[in-house]
Amino acid sequence: MSKTVKLRKGFDINLAGKAENKLADTNQPETFAIKPTDFPGMLRPKALVGVGDNVKAGTPVLIDNKHENVLFTAPVSGEIVDVKRGAKRALLEIVILTDKEIEYETFNSYALSDINQLNREEITEQMLASGVWPHLVQRPYGVIADPNETPKSIFISAFDTSPLAPDYNFSLNGDDKAFQAGIEVLKKFTNGAINVNINAKAEVNPLFTKAEGVVINEFSGIHPAGNVGIQIHHIDPIAKGDLVWTIKPFGVIQIGRLFLEGKLDTSQLVALTGSEVNSPQYYKTYGGAAINKFVTGNLLNEHVRYISGNPLTGENIGPDGHLGFYDQQITVIPEGDSAEFFGWALPTINDLSFHKSFGLFSFLNPKTKEYVINSNTKGEPRAFVMTGAFEKVLPMDILPTYLLKAILAEDFDDMEELGIYEVVEEDLALCEFIDVSKHNIQSIVRNGLNLIQYS
Repeated sequence: MSKTVKLRKGFDINLAGKAENKLADTNQPETFAIKPTDFPGMLRPKALVGVGDNVKAGTPVLIDNKHENVLFTAPVSGEIVDVKRGAKRALLEIVILTDKEIEYETFNSYALSDINQLNREEITEQMLASGVWPHLVQRPYGVIADPNETPKSIFISAFDTSPLAPDYNFSLNGDDKAFQAGIEVLKKFTNGAINVNINAKAEVNPLFTKAEGVVINEFSGIHPAGNVGIQIHHIDPIAKGDLVWTIKPFGVIQIGRLFLEGKLDTSQLVALTGSEVNSPQYYKTYGGAAINKFVTGNLLNEHVRYISGNPLTGENIGPDGHLGFYDQQITVIPEGDSAEFFGWALPTINDLSFHKSFGLFSFLNPKTKEYVINSNTKGEPRAFVMTGAFEKVLPMDILPTYLLKAILAEDFDDMEELGIYEVVEEDLALCEFIDVSKHNIQSIVRNGLNLIQYS
């Protein structure tokens, strides 16, 4: 049964540089990559290819030794030109020099009406072999779903309230059939509901509202209302022993394309955003694209930070980096490595702040004002200050401050009682943004999840 949920807690980060709903005309990047670091919980990644090997889109290039049946495949065809490793030879990135014309591995294709006739085993085998399985993420822990498990429900957030987030009405336009095909596939994995959660206060892509076989729930509120973890908490909360799967809309579409077309098609629209971008707009490319083609000659200045994803939860990848597996957004903001005289203490009207003691005069600005922020934390880590602010931006019935303290103390019983199974990093990202103690809260959350999962 569908629900309507009104959220009052949270905080919108209204930044300058949202992508205009326009498609840029540019050449494709020369290189694409797949990065083990994009997948939390991947403990022992192993490269299946070496420099000089040729691959097609859908060719296996990587496995995790812990789950060898889950294959990670090339997003495009071409030649392997680099297998990057870090400390202790940890695998960081497999880089592909792409062909001018993409070649594809061949998989079984079906008419939309025929997908219902497939059984779970057939569907699972094709998803694992093609490389689309990692789009399925399980809660708790926020790791790739186990093919041998059955979730009690599946959740898809049909809107994103993160800063400068892509507009799904534009970026997913025309993919209705593939989305429905993806839904038909997902039905094979649960006896519960497939929840599609839409924004009650905004225009919604018919791709979501016309989807068949799903439960459509409406959410209203400010960020993090679009976070799937927040939505799960209010629709089908996770207790110890429960299992819920989540997937982003583009993941559903990619699964649908696989079964309709018989190939791994990672083509997508990527939003180039941020205050330092001269022309924020969309680019058509493939998964794992190098960002240099999009940003070169398109920046207002060069002293910037390049982020795969949004400014709250994205990864700093540098000017030569590649787009993350789950990202359809590139953000460019000013680098914050310069000192500000009393920058942590002076009230201001131009800086965005949740705390009135700092942003006292900024509250006089209209809510529509767009801010330019940099990566400066305006302070160093210090003792954990109990302000009560975290509870004001997290619309969940948990106590984030005490949960974080339990994680730092490695108190397993308190972690479980305080809601560790309900959250992943993105759910507490706003807490990190407003934290006067300057802690890496998202890293703390991941450490806690790893402790619970692997101990």
